[in-house]
Amino acid sequence: MKALRQHIKPGVVYRRSDLEYFSTAIDRHLAQLVQEGVLKRYSQGLYYSPQVSKFGILPPDDNQWIERFLKDDDFLIVSPNSFNALGLGLTQLYNTTWVYNHKRKGEFKLNGKTLEFKLKSAYPSKVTREFLLVELLNNMDELVEIPTLDRISNKFNEFDITSLLKMAQTYGSGKCKKILKSLVRKEKIYA
Repeated sequence: MKALRQHIKPGVVYRRSDLEYFSTAIDRHLAQLVQEGVLKRYSQGLYYSPQVSKFGILPPDDNQWIERFLKDDDFLIVSPNSFNALGLGLTQLYNTTWVYNHKRKGEFKLNGKTLEFKLKSAYPSKVTREFLLVELLNNMDELVEIPTLDRISNKFNEFDITSLLKMAQTYGSGKCKKILKSLVRKEKIYA
């Protein structure tokens, strides 16, 4: 138990498998640490070592949860709420977050949040405005509120067109590419 305690750091999410090397009776020791408040059990095999601030217990970072859940750090978190920041007049708020990855598909609840894991063959390492526009166009069927083509056309010059077209080519659906081609032709933009 002493060796196990030495390897637990506040503010870190652990899988049972991360800690089993430091204990000969891992399930009993984990149950004891949960009872003592050293660890909090959130779901099957996932534990969090609470980090305390002057305001109380700090929640763990979503990236930590997802990384431990997937056993991988290759993922991208995208919120459909981010579409509102594109300046296209969108105001709808969504109670979900998408996690693009190569391993899991479906809805999972982690740290009290509903996350929709989507299998994607490719995605960038970070979210950009251009990628968000491509994703908006890719996911128009799933969204409650979508902008008109006139609104997109009015804001089109605010995007890095070269980057936007590269994002569309790499990550865009056929429908997304078709819309962007028509906008490029309409605006007479040549990247």
